[in-house]
Amino acid sequence: MEEFIKITSVENEVEAGLLESVLKDQHIPYVLRSYYDSAYDGMYQFQKGWGYVSAPSRYRERILQILSDLRKSAEE
Repeated sequence: MEEFIKITSVENEVEAGLLESVLKDQHIPYVLRSYYDSAYDGMYQFQKGWGYVSAPSRYRERILQILSDLRKSAEE
């Protein structure tokens, strides 16, 4: 199994859901990790964003491009 590295931060739950959908469709292995911690009532999400995506390093550029495209389409 390939080693997963942190690729980038994800801003919110909606963005995480959209990214997850595209990654599944393109059969890109990934792990989405939320910063939410109920003990701190979501304080880390407020400071760091919703969470982050990890994947094998060979998918880094593709994932960054997908996320960039998602963010651009959200602005329109």
